[in-house]
Amino acid sequence: MMTETTNNVKRMTAPGSAYKIVNVPELYADEIQRYGVEGKFVSDEDSPWVPFGDNAAIKHLAFDVRNNTFSNILWIKSPGVIGTHKHRGTVVMLCLEGSVRYLEYDWVAGPGGFIYETPGQTHTLVTDHPDGVKLFGWLNGAIEFYDEDANFLETCDVWWYINHYESYCREHGIPINKELYI
Repeated sequence: MMTETTNNVKRMTAPGSAYKIVNVPELYADEIQRYGVEGKFVSDEDSPWVPFGDNAAIKHLAFDVRNNTFSNILWIKSPGVIGTHKHRGTVVMLCLEGSVRYLEYDWVAGPGGFIYETPGQTHTLVTDHPDGVKLFGWLNGAIEFYDEDANFLETCDVWWYINHYESYCREHGIPINKELYI
């Protein structure tokens, strides 16, 4: 990034446009080499859509067992609901297609809509869109699901999501993609 000064105000500008790999000096290069972990890439074909109830599927993107964090795309295929649930960690979601809302709030998220959920919140995810919704999510901590009478049903954490993915892959002869494990 460069800085420019206009009317005595410094502003950041776009970085240089050099189309080359730049070897940046690193004070802790040895430590990064020993303990660092490379980033991951998962293409659209690298993870199957795994059924999640009758009207939904999950494309798993990442599992981080050290932090109980997982990432996925949730696809509700037509108008429907993902039951009442409580998050025990932070959830960040981006609406990719369709629209979604919570019964407990008065907003509707469409494509590009950003959803940030904090621990302890309980809500019921609904899509009224004729084509359903696809949500990219980065989730931390467990999710507790409840029935319509507030009876506890199940806890889904990183271990549940790993089991969901791996069980489906084994059942269908799909190789486990180690790139999903960060």
